[in-house]
Amino acid sequence: MRVSPRSPRRQRKALYAADTFDRRRRMAVPLSRELRARFRRRAVPVRKGDTVRVLSGSFVGREERVARVNRRDYAVTLDNVTLKTADEKLKPLELRPGHLVITRLNLSDPWRRRSLKVADEDVTPEERGEAPETSEEVPEPPPEPTPSPPAPADSPPAEPPAADAPSKPARRRRAAKPEAPPEEA
Repeated sequence: MRVSPRSPRRQRKALYAADTFDRRRRMAVPLSRELRARFRRRAVPVRKGDTVRVLSGSFVGREERVARVNRRDYAVTLDNVTLKTADEKLKPLELRPGHLVITRLNLSDPWRRRSLKVADEDVTPEERGEAPETSEEVPEPPPEPTPSPPAPADSPPAEPPAADAPSKPARRRRAAKPEAPPEEA
């Protein structure tokens, strides 16, 4: 990334005219102290699936998973961080990357693991994005009922439905158009 000039006007222009690679770098979020010690990096570009802690605003202290990264607007959307609109609908709140700290990285991508220099053995299933295996046994569904055998040929026919049972309504037929009487000449 090139060094931007000191002029605020040119810095703003650099923000708006940045390509997607520069925008990705600008959306780097600082790592928590534990992650900083483990990966020996201060900040990493935020990605969908990372878990972040909110540092400022009305949701300060909340740890949520990143649902969407919007590079065009330099904004991050988190799960369960919403605002009510005027008509009482819930709308996701977009946050700036500077108001966040990454607490858990999504290391499901091998390219990201290589860039952070993490061995595949050191990655936990939770960081890999896999569901942790539970030791609890899942109850088996109840067996499906077996169909009854067909009735023998010499048995009496099935009874007609009872009169009080609801039946299908009869279809209405269109009334035929009345024929015009033949005209006498």
